Amino acid sequence: MAARACLENTPQKILDLGCGTGDLSVNIARLATKDVAITGLDYSLPMLEKARQKALQAGVKMEFIEGDATGLPFPDASFDTVGISFAFRNLTYKNPLGLNHLAEVYRVLKPGGRYVIVESSQPENAVIRAFFHLYLRAFVAPTGQVLSGNKGAYNYLEESARRYYMPAEVKSMLLGAGFKDVRYHPLFFGAAGLQVALK
Repeated sequence: MAARACLENTPQKILDLGCGTGDLSVNIARLATKDVAITGLDYSLPMLEKARQKALQAGVKMEFIEGDATGLPFPDASFDTVGISFAFRNLTYKNPLGLNHLAEVYRVLKPGGRYVIVESSQPENAVIRAFFHLYLRAFVAPTGQVLSGNKGAYNYLEESARRYYMPAEVKSMLLGAGFKDVRYHPLFFGAAGLQVALK
């Protein structure tokens, strides 16, 4: 869904911000025409190397570069679309540089460009939200800690996903950064969501 949303405005240039191992980039490339230029940016070199391998295996061409979301290495109005898949929470939740990140995305987008965000969210229904939070505490955090051996990372994941902003708060944040016409589509009963904002 996020890949399709990134392509709705028939873009020529797309940035996958915080691309990680390249899942969104590769999905966009599979759906896009050959004349769409896709760039993936992340600060983690090991993840970028996996992204390059994944793109090669999928037989799609794109560029992956190392960079910082609060100081993007691109000129103003470089991209028709910026997509971000499950990295927006890390850049905005209790992050003092969150506003810098939003300003940078706004800067590198062309007028009329789209910012497509797929991220964990908060179910509007209080009962579903309570079960979702219980699932994060009782299953996601402990299972992740056992499988990865990284207790801190999964404690952060559980805490940040459980306390993350409501959809209306994310919309307000985007509008405050200058975006307009912010649309939200809940996924998994609202445990995740797709936000699309226009410049």
